[in-house]
Amino acid sequence: MEFLCRVGAPDGRVLEEVRLARDERTARNELERAGYRVFEIRRRGLRLSLPSLRRRRRAIPLRELQFFNQELAGLLRAGLPLLQGLQMLTERQRNLDLREVLEDVQGRVRSGQELSDAFRSHGDRFPPLFASTLQAGERSGELEQVIRRFVRYLRLVLDVRKRVVSALIYPALLVLLSAAMIAVMMVVVIPRFEVFYNAMAVDLPALTRAILAVSLFLQRYAMFLGAGLVAALVAGRYWSRTEPGRRQLDAIKLRLPLAGAILHRFSISEFCRSLATLLAGGLPLISSLQVATSSVSNAYLRAKLDPVVGKVREGQSLHSALEESGVVPDLTIDMVKVGEATGALDEMLSNVSDFFDEEIETRIQRLLSLVEPLMLVFMGLIVSLLLIAMYLPLFSVLGKLQ
Repeated sequence: MEFLCRVGAPDGRVLEEVRLARDERTARNELERAGYRVFEIRRRGLRLSLPSLRRRRRAIPLRELQFFNQELAGLLRAGLPLLQGLQMLTERQRNLDLREVLEDVQGRVRSGQELSDAFRSHGDRFPPLFASTLQAGERSGELEQVIRRFVRYLRLVLDVRKRVVSALIYPALLVLLSAAMIAVMMVVVIPRFEVFYNAMAVDLPALTRAILAVSLFLQRYAMFLGAGLVAALVAGRYWSRTEPGRRQLDAIKLRLPLAGAILHRFSISEFCRSLATLLAGGLPLISSLQVATSSVSNAYLRAKLDPVVGKVREGQSLHSALEESGVVPDLTIDMVKVGEATGALDEMLSNVSDFFDEEIETRIQRLLSLVEPLMLVFMGLIVSLLLIAMYLPLFSVLGKLQ
């Protein structure tokens, strides 16, 4: 069988070669006896190579990236050489995806490649901000300080995401449980009332007939509706992965009542914090803008901010270019203007992102204070409507008997 092998040569180069062997273990033993360090072995062929490619494209979790950078900064502070520190962290790494990347990065650095270029070669497995931050540290000679600044950035971003997710868990559970309860009533409970009323041979009110008709439709076509829903979700997921689809979907998210303003501020906070981190690390403004723009998670806002880079490169001030984008709040523009005038742009951008983070948390709490009672009232109305529709014929029959 043929195996495609990625190995590290004794001189530090990373090579890919095809080797014939009985099985994967035999190929690995032959390579190790030849003095190579084996990074990956996979059988040639479409069926086996596709899962491996999917695994290689998986992004490294930000939490794992934070822990790695914390440990790397600690080793560099203790005076350990970069290559030795990478080797130590690679051997201790439990995340298989990150371990695979670190083995490749270690080989690239050993062969003379810069650390930032070694991580940048792995594309979208890492945030664009990471490689640019490392590049700023290499240019300024303060790699350890820049890595610590990036760790603080990750800590703040993860903290904001954690608070947002924690705040939305209860409303999401409330919606799911409410939908499940309505589905059970419509598919299981209400059809039994139909059998009962058919046996009684009573005239049903219009509301009861409508509810029974909907229940009967759901009961008969539940499988088709489920299959259609799954197909729609798959098609929507595929469409959302395309650039036009992602941009349009993100634009719709920004128009949502109450939640749209929160998502907007979260994206602007991402942009400001990324730009502040890169500028504080010593990266030029144009390069920092390119990376900060690409780090914005909302595709619609990212497309609106893309022209800012070209305008600043042509000599326009940053605050006026941001103002012309039409998506940056006035507070951000004013703070950027002050930062440009005083030479403290990174500090002003950090203050803006901190302010937006606090505002996001406040708005989420306010949103939840409205969503929870509204959901309870809505569910109460739906359940009351179903109960009234089912028991209304009984009231009519009892009235006639009296």
